Amino acid sequence: MVKARFSTWHAWGRALVLGLGVALGAPPITQAAEPAAASAVPAEPRWLRVPKLYGRITARELGLVINTADPYSVAVGEHYARRRGIPPEHILRVQLPVRASLTTDEFRALDEVLRSQMPEQVHGLALAWTLPYAVDCNSLTSALAIGLQPQVCANSCAATKVSPYTQYFGARPWLVLGIRPAMQIAARSVPAALALIERGIAADHTLATPASTPARAYFAATPDAARNVRERLFPPAGSVPGVAALEVARVHSDSLPPMQRILVYETGLAKVPAPLGGEWLPGALADHLTSFGGQLDKPVGDGQMNILDWIEAGATASYGTVSEPCNHLQKFPHPQMLTLAYAQGVSALEAYWHSVAWPAQGVFVGEPLAAPFAAPPATAASATTP
Repeated sequence: MVKARFSTWHAWGRALVLGLGVALGAPPITQAAEPAAASAVPAEPRWLRVPKLYGRITARELGLVINTADPYSVAVGEHYARRRGIPPEHILRVQLPVRASLTTDEFRALDEVLRSQMPEQVHGLALAWTLPYAVDCNSLTSALAIGLQPQVCANSCAATKVSPYTQYFGARPWLVLGIRPAMQIAARSVPAALALIERGIAADHTLATPASTPARAYFAATPDAARNVRERLFPPAGSVPGVAALEVARVHSDSLPPMQRILVYETGLAKVPAPLGGEWLPGALADHLTSFGGQLDKPVGDGQMNILDWIEAGATASYGTVSEPCNHLQKFPHPQMLTLAYAQGVSALEAYWHSVAWPAQGVFVGEPLAAPFAAPPATAASATTP
């Protein structure tokens, strides 16, 4: 049975990587041009068939890393450990420079400490800091999870390593794959980070049963041809198959309706007009496809919008790239995979990692354990994880 399930998941992973129709010669997103292999938006968008996911990474399987050289990291990390009940043996304290990027040697030292000191039952990582977020042109979250890819720096627009996580369906990736998906608990201040953590905790189990008013996933098309390439992956408007608590709204950035009960918000722009939305639900996921959204040290209003703006607006997790990725769809969250994975009850950490086929240049930020569709503990206790 497990072998059959893996085959199904492997087929999905290949479809995610190979079936997106983007040429390897896609231009930099900073160029206002159509991608080399852009196809017309389907007249009748259809839902993908996504494999069933089993289990969920919880506080019992999460490792927490605190940088003792960073007061933000100490305050946020200690608070997170208390609020989420992270086992003490899963908390690792290190000393890192507080700057945008680690050197290769600094990264390898950190990676070795994590591999040698984190217990085997740790299957995901929470990094309690905003800086550092990169290793040269790689993101730190990706480098720790699937390995540093130094060759990317010679041509950041090239294809990168496929994440094995896109072909895995369970909640034990360290034992099965030897990888730990990672997410940074990043915000612009300690109070903002503490509010982020509280949103993640408040999200748990809130959508496991149908509500009188469903949550909404907003997918906003834009006039920016180079950044709007995900539009052809947007799901159809209306109810989500098999998920009574969620519905899709397809909108346009030039004429946004009042944004209510936002759980997912995806678009493609260099800067998303402020205000970024209306009523954000706890556990909301939001991102925009642009070149440098993941450069977390950029000040507000400096060039392209920073993904920390989503966190400040009320989102609980986001994703952006730290170096020019060109507009390869594989380097950004797949709208349908992100939505459908999250709706199966996994955490924000897992849903985002399932949705990005080539994550080398992308940093994952937010409260990792937020899981609004997860069954309450009494129900989940009977579930099994392959």
